[in-house]
Amino acid sequence: MQRIHILGGVLAAALLTGGGAALGVALAGPPATAAPAASIAAAAPGIGTAALPPGTALVDGAGRALYLFDADTGTASACTGACAQVWPALLAGDGAPGVTGTAQAALLGTSQRSDGTSQITYGGHPLYRFAGDTGPGEARGQGIHNFGGGWYVVAPDGRGIDPGDAPAARPAPAAAPGTGSGY
Repeated sequence: MQRIHILGGVLAAALLTGGGAALGVALAGPPATAAPAASIAAAAPGIGTAALPPGTALVDGAGRALYLFDADTGTASACTGACAQVWPALLAGDGAPGVTGTAQAALLGTSQRSDGTSQITYGGHPLYRFAGDTGPGEARGQGIHNFGGGWYVVAPDGRGIDPGDAPAARPAPAAAPGTGSGY
């Protein structure tokens, strides 16, 4: 868990000192350039679901993972300034986005951000993308703690998927005595 906190601090420092170009270095991945927040925020409309590393989660119309920020209060976003550069808000375009997969239209909503833009919410949580996700199917922001809270991909029921809840993170149940295969 300490790695996540350190990574969050490195991300914040990288953003403040070098902007988006330093983001790839902060993630300790191959050299990459992060897309500017404006271009990420203007990605394809629509919300669907996809199998991501932590489980089935919400994605935007381009297949990019959608996150919630546990420091948000209700539908009010707590992510502005430098935070919004690393975690761009999923902004509402003209009307509500369509849903596909197991995403539920009844859980969609919007809230007004401090800059006057309208952000899409799901299950009462504002939605964000992560600038470190460079393409569809990635969830590199999953479980990162920075800017005052944790970031989690969103399950179709509207809850954040905590890294400890992912099936791969749970130990297999122990077999009951006498139920072995006999080999």
